[in-house]
Amino acid sequence: MAQIDTLPPLREVIRQHELMAKKSLGQNFLLDLNLTAKIARAGGSLEGVNVVEIGPGPGGLTRALLACGARHVVAVERDERCLAALAEIAAHYPGRLTVHAGDALEADWPALIAGLEGPVRITANLPYNIATPLLIGWLKTEPWPPWFQSMTLMFQKEVAERIVATEADDAYGRLGVLAGWRTEAEIVFDVPPSAFVPPPKVTSSVVHLRPRTTPLPCTPAALERITQAAFGQRRKMLRQSLKGLAGGLGGDLAAALADTGLRPEMRAEEVPVAAFVALANALK
Repeated sequence: MAQIDTLPPLREVIRQHELMAKKSLGQNFLLDLNLTAKIARAGGSLEGVNVVEIGPGPGGLTRALLACGARHVVAVERDERCLAALAEIAAHYPGRLTVHAGDALEADWPALIAGLEGPVRITANLPYNIATPLLIGWLKTEPWPPWFQSMTLMFQKEVAERIVATEADDAYGRLGVLAGWRTEAEIVFDVPPSAFVPPPKVTSSVVHLRPRTTPLPCTPAALERITQAAFGQRRKMLRQSLKGLAGGLGGDLAAALADTGLRPEMRAEEVPVAAFVALANALK
């Protein structure tokens, strides 16, 4: 296995700092630096690019991002045990790594990237237990286009399939609508359980999301309410699943469905993203 830098192998780093992965933090460490380099490059050249990383752990992906040319990496790590290992990486790449100790779900992203020059991307092997809430938060960013140029993120394969799904797919749901509305999302490659320590019980997938410059006009809150109601009772027809919601918003459901070209007997999984956006606007 080729070395991407002269720092110690990750297994040695984990042993030295006693960094056994914690299930409570959703940790599964990637130790193959060739694989982390592949993830780092999945979003394109890193020359002149700043990267936000969440949950770097012992720093496998962090090292790959820096070795592949990232201008600066801003890493958010909740596990204080990992800070010493990350400090060693920061010393190896002077002035190019900033580590913030804290919970990514509570992060003030504009504040964390303030002062960086050049484009910013998000690249992360996300802790599984916070991956979906983090993504939804980024997809709801206001104003849009967002502060990030793209997102290259690792998810459980099942979640990844939901992110990229359309109405033609069985995995289509609220996450697919939100992601499809504001981004172009694709699964780049899969990662087997054996690549991780400890190995998870499921295959993982790397997803690349590129923000749409001009997504269809809508507010995230309106789209979330519509999709929550529709997919919350996905076996029911729209005239039933949206009945209570339409009344609460003061909208005429029958008129809204007619205006958006949707049949009352359709179910949520048959409705494309653009139609959900139009319906959310009609009922708002």
